[in-house]
Amino acid sequence: MKELIVGHSMNLIKNQCPQYTEEKLEEIRYGLASIYITISKTIIIFAIALILGILKELIIFTVIYNLIRATSFGLHATKSWICLVSSTMAFIGSTYISTIVTIPILLKIILGIIGILLIFKNSPADTAKKPIVSPKRRLIYKILSTVTATIFVILAITIPDNFLSNSFILALLIQCFMISKLVYKAFGLSYDNYKNYLKQNVVREE
Repeated sequence: MKELIVGHSMNLIKNQCPQYTEEKLEEIRYGLASIYITISKTIIIFAIALILGILKELIIFTVIYNLIRATSFGLHATKSWICLVSSTMAFIGSTYISTIVTIPILLKIILGIIGILLIFKNSPADTAKKPIVSPKRRLIYKILSTVTATIFVILAITIPDNFLSNSFILALLIQCFMISKLVYKAFGLSYDNYKNYLKQNVVREE
């Protein structure tokens, strides 16, 4: 279904915009595929949450997670079904756990400190198709991600609401996982893609 919809959309774009280069068209294809996966994944995950009676909590958790994801980025699964399965496990699982478990304050502090350090060390984590090349942008993203992670931890240890407190910690830990070099390797994905991009351009110039 994804290939059918994306393929049809690309044919329309090629007909309407014949001046687009192959590189530009590939960027558009990547964007359309990402949009399709995001929409279909969201519908399925939200449907499961509705059945489990945690839809409101899932929406809140998703918003919290995307706050840290927005500046630290992270891996994208190479196959849509892997993305669906892993996202379902992460979001449904974390949301459900956040509603039923009470994490001791000391453990939250320990996990929070570890999370802040990992975010500072590994963010922003880019992808091969969208490398973050600019040193200035990388620095800004790293600072914003670290500040956001710090705010998450402060909120997690001060907010009296158990679900929200858990959500901030678990969202931070999931993102640490998503930007980890070891996880990139486990999925067979290249890490520090901006370095590869710079090397390729140096070779071309030579």
